[in-house]
Amino acid sequence: MRNTLKNGVLNPKMQANVVTFDVPGQPVPQPRARVSTRGGFARAYVPAKHPVHDYRNAIAVAAMAKGLTNREEEVHVFCRFTFERPPSHWNKSGLKKDAPKFPKPDCDNIGKAVLDALTSIAWVDDSQVTSLCLVKCYGERATTEVAIEYVS
Repeated sequence: MRNTLKNGVLNPKMQANVVTFDVPGQPVPQPRARVSTRGGFARAYVPAKHPVHDYRNAIAVAAMAKGLTNREEEVHVFCRFTFERPPSHWNKSGLKKDAPKFPKPDCDNIGKAVLDALTSIAWVDDSQVTSLCLVKCYGERATTEVAIEYVS
């Protein structure tokens, strides 16, 4: 993945075996599963109305639009999650001094949502991902950038 990432930014000059795409909108972390019992059996689930479902669907649609297919080789993944700052971070003179430097959701939870969304689209199982780089930051517009490198 060292060719894909240059100073924390996707390297646009790189082409071979790498697919990149953007998903507009705020990144959404994968929540902890809820557990319920029915008939004495426990089942884990994520509530149907949780926004992670729409986020994972948007990732899947963007990946399919790039022509990704279900492959069985080793994969390196880079994701940059950019969040818009909420209005509460600003005052009349600009960014508040006490505004957080980093977005709140944990990187690993957002990354899990991306990996789950791409399973059976870009790879058979997310165990094929041997390198994973996740970066979160604030920016002008909310987006998720994904680069997938297939290692033959």
